[in-house]
Amino acid sequence: MTLEQLAKLRLVRSERVGPITFRQLVARFGSATAALSALPDLARRGGGAPLRIASEAEVTTEARAVERAGARYLFAGDADFPPLLAELDNAPVAMTVRGHCEILTRPCIAIVGARNASAAACRFARELALGLADRDCVVVSGLARGIDTAAHQGSLRGGTIGVIASGIDIAFPRENADLQEAVATDGLLIAEQPPGTEPLARHFPYRNRIIAGLGVGTVVVEAAPKSGSLITARLANEAGREVMAVPGSPLDPRAQGCNLLIREGATLIQNADDVLEAISAMSGHVRSAREAYEAMPVAMDVDDAAFDAVCSLMSHTPVAIDELVRQSGLPSPVVAAALLDLELAGTVIRHAGSRVALR
Repeated sequence: MTLEQLAKLRLVRSERVGPITFRQLVARFGSATAALSALPDLARRGGGAPLRIASEAEVTTEARAVERAGARYLFAGDADFPPLLAELDNAPVAMTVRGHCEILTRPCIAIVGARNASAAACRFARELALGLADRDCVVVSGLARGIDTAAHQGSLRGGTIGVIASGIDIAFPRENADLQEAVATDGLLIAEQPPGTEPLARHFPYRNRIIAGLGVGTVVVEAAPKSGSLITARLANEAGREVMAVPGSPLDPRAQGCNLLIREGATLIQNADDVLEAISAMSGHVRSAREAYEAMPVAMDVDDAAFDAVCSLMSHTPVAIDELVRQSGLPSPVVAAALLDLELAGTVIRHAGSRVALR
């Protein structure tokens, strides 16, 4: 691991530094190494509590655990980082991977659905995944029970990617331990959480954004109206990817989510050819991972007057960052820099929809 990669890992494992904050810090200071040095002063300026910065010893211990698990790191900005995933504003900074990264160069389709799926839906997901794999597509899913399991089983020989909400060395659910090992051996296994991390409820939405971000499209096979699968579909839609759904009986609660997606404009899918037709419009230019990673606004320094102007507009009610730009009259990179200082101080929290508020 290079010194800059070590700095990236320390930075993203530090308190209050998520993927968006990381990207802004690197844009502002030019490198993770420089950003790491600037962290304490930035947190003090925001007026919050001292910031806990991950030590070199901590990340070295983590890196050894990754190596013991037979995995390696994949950092944002690396040449083999998946380009479509790099397009996300909150693309993961550091992922651990086991398996064959070369399959990331092939078209990826996410297949997600209910954990308590019907036997018919599992059979359909397995056959759909097999059909897509036969057409040189890679199937992405989350190694959960039900539809995820069927999707991986159907595409295992042709190429499949499993994204998990735990550390790379933790199998969840336990009954899928053999399947997870098979995915890592014949396909690719991806984890964002550090080794040894057990899957917690808050980890799954982050896992879902990776699943949606890897694919040119997402197929939902069976889903309840408020399921995690619909979160993945929403994330795919927000990323400009194709959202597809398999219709089901109105009498089955597990089909209500899919039917709702179709009513709202998702493409109705009945077989692999339908999927290929739906994603054909997505076959345009895809920037390289490095281009996508570097395609961010250049962050600017912020003077005291601009900092105070942004602070005066903040409250405990979430407000869109664009609204702060409009009302402050400041350039958006200056507003972003002020918010970055406040976030690192722990006085500002980010909400969905590019909104921020005081804690």
